Parts: sequence; structure tokens; C-alpha cells
Amino acid sequence: MAQPDATEYVQATPHPGLAGYVLRYGGYREFSRSVVRRRQAPTGSCTLILGMGPPLRLDGPAGPTVPTSFLAGMHDASVITAFTGMQHGVQVDLTPLGVYTLLGRPMHELANTTPRLDELDVPTLAGLPERLAHDAGWPRRFERVDTALLALLDAGHARPDPEVSWAWQRLVRSHGGVGVQDLAEATGWSRRHLLNRFRAQVGLGPKASARVLRFQRAAELLVPTLSSGPAGRVGSLADVAATCGYADHAHLVREFRALAGCTPSEYLAEWS
Repeated sequence: MAQPDATEYVQATPHPGLAGYVLRYGGYREFSRSVVRRRQAPTGSCTLILGMGPPLRLDGPAGPTVPTSFLAGMHDASVITAFTGMQHGVQVDLTPLGVYTLLGRPMHELANTTPRLDELDVPTLAGLPERLAHDAGWPRRFERVDTALLALLDAGHARPDPEVSWAWQRLVRSHGGVGVQDLAEATGWSRRHLLNRFRAQVGLGPKASARVLRFQRAAELLVPTLSSGPAGRVGSLADVAATCGYADHAHLVREFRALAGCTPSEYLAEWS
């Protein structure tokens, strides 16, 4: 895939009051004379793009769209992004329970979708990109995003069930290594009740979420630069499969084809 001719990327830590809801901020400015295509594989987070430049083409489970600013809910399939020319904006990575808390809407409505901000009926978010475009410098922009998200948090009334929060954190810490029955028994809920409440507040069910989190770990072991924490590459694809709990190399390949739309080798080559 083509790489941009010029790139600026600045990371920032969200306000402490957003801990547990917002993972990180990234300011970016890119320009390329040729088409840049990137594979955005599923992860255990949701992405808010506050675009201050031309729109970005997206091609994923919901079909092709060309938004400038959008929210990507939890996905269990990849999205291909493409642009030519300038891209400029702020990326906000949120936990799925953070999106549920901030927006107060059923998360399964956002699963495998990338609605534009003006489709979310949240004026605080819809007007944010234009205000960011008039700010001088990244620190001021990140501060404005803090202010907007803190206002949504203060105004909102939705809070995840403690049982769902616990189940989600258990899946995250185990990289998807806990079965649904074990989660249900630990919460004291039936499997069906856990599935319904989990989907409403996370977006995907616990089994699909576990699948995504296990895939995310495998992808980070293949390409350590994708990890937000310390991650060392495991030697062979068979080693990655064993480390992440896949039955064998063939199982790993099938999961990459299903979730990323390519083989592990093709995925690694795209990020090399």
C-alpha cells in the first residue's frame, strides 16, 4: 500500500477525568500525491475521527462511504480507508463502554458501522471539527476535545452494568481467553441475559468480542508497532497461533481471512 509523502502525528493523553472511557488522542496531518490505502483491522476499541480536511473514503461492512468526521463502532471485519491529497484531523480512541457512557445509546446500533457525526444527533460532537480547525496548535485542540467529552460525560446518565464492565475487562486482560459460560457464571447471569446486556453496551456479543481481542493480540505480535503497550514479536506464525490460543497455524490463517480480509503474511507485508 502506498505511503504518504509527508506525515505529522502527535499523541496526547486524555484528561484524567476521562480515564476508562478514552484511551488516547492522536493529531495527524498527511499529504500524498498518490492514493494511500490502509487496512483497518478490528480492535477492542472504537475510533472517533474529527476531520479538519477533505473526506476519507471508507469501504467496510456497512458499504462504501466518504465522510469527513465519523465514529467507528466495534467491528468484527476490516475497513479499508483511502485518500489522495491532504488528511488532517484528530483521532480519538475510546473504549466501547466509554462510547456507551458518553452517547447513551445501544452500542449494537453502531457495530460494524461508521456513521457521520451529524448522524449521531450529538451537537457537541457534530460542531467539534469546525472549532478544532480554528484552534492554533495541537495542545489547544486536545484541550478542546477534553472539554467536549467531559461535558458529555457530565450530562450523560448512561452507565454500564457492573457485570458487563467486569466481563469486558476480563476479556481484555485475557486477550479473549475466557469462555462465555465462565463469564455468565461469574456474573450470576444467564448466558442469554449476559449476551443481551453485553451487546447493548459493548456492541458485539462476548464471543465475538473475545474473537476480536484474540485477533488483536495476534496482529500486535506480528506487527509490534501496532501495540499501544510493550509487545515483542513472537517468532513464527505457528508460535503466534500457539501464544494466542489458536488450534494451529491453519486456524490463525482462517481468522485473519475472516476478520482482516487477508492472510497473516499479507497483513505483515502491508505494515513492513
